[in-house]
Amino acid sequence: MQGLVIKSTGSWYQVFAEDGNTYSCRIKGKFRIKGIQTTNPIAVGDQVDFELEPNADTGVIDKLHDRKNYIIRKSINLSKQSQIIAANLDQAFLIVTLASPRTSLGFIDRFLVVAEAYDIPTSLVFNKLDLYSEDGLEILADYKSIYENIGYPCYEVSALEGTNIPQIEALLKDKTTLFSGHSGVGKSSLINAILPDFELKTGEVSEWSDKGQHTTTFAEMHNLPFGGYLVDTPGIRELGIVDIEKEELSHFFVEMRERLNQCRFNNCRHINEPGCAVVKAVEEGEIEPSRYDSYQSIYFGNDTRA
Repeated sequence: MQGLVIKSTGSWYQVFAEDGNTYSCRIKGKFRIKGIQTTNPIAVGDQVDFELEPNADTGVIDKLHDRKNYIIRKSINLSKQSQIIAANLDQAFLIVTLASPRTSLGFIDRFLVVAEAYDIPTSLVFNKLDLYSEDGLEILADYKSIYENIGYPCYEVSALEGTNIPQIEALLKDKTTLFSGHSGVGKSSLINAILPDFELKTGEVSEWSDKGQHTTTFAEMHNLPFGGYLVDTPGIRELGIVDIEKEELSHFFVEMRERLNQCRFNNCRHINEPGCAVVKAVEEGEIEPSRYDSYQSIYFGNDTRA
């Protein structure tokens, strides 16, 4: 039987099957020895084949279908392994807040690099609009200008007050969309605003650390009543980049990619080489310094800071 993995809880997976039922399934042992270097060989969004176990309502997954794409990060506790966050996505929404907790430009850039590497169109959703002072709105405008100028759509919302929620709903229709971001940015509150019947648990932001408390423990896919799926994921505190070589990193910064063939040397690192079109663009204000700082941070291996 074929089905869609809609929830991952470690060793068990909830699979929505072609017969309209949802089954708890585990993985057949051979998945563990196929050289898959991720902590989770099966992820939410995967299409799988499974067989029901005799005299039980549980199943065993024995085939993983080819993925259109996936989004991945380094496992925090197992540095040599990585974790697939979700698979077969049409788009990703990175939920951003400027305070309580603050989403840094570096974190945004690392997420966008990963999304570019795996061909996942991404938008930035700035939440908690109701909390912004005049100074906060100016910072918001600065953030938006950085990313809109290089082609990333940006949206302003307040999950608490329902501001611009219909706009987000329209963007979700008939697509499989990943919601991601730090803990505490309001992913669950935003999902509750879109799907009020779900009543997802929401958490407070810790006063001593200004970090959100995890309210989503495992990735889960929700069926949207107006068409499409929404993938809710645990809050990401750190985003380690995996499977991207230094030599190809610049390809995943969109404003650098369009200048690569203008550098004097084909193997230009875009650090201090003469005739580098990227460095020249930074110096002339055509590339944001914060974006170039992120590039250097990732290039030299300092890529997990929040």
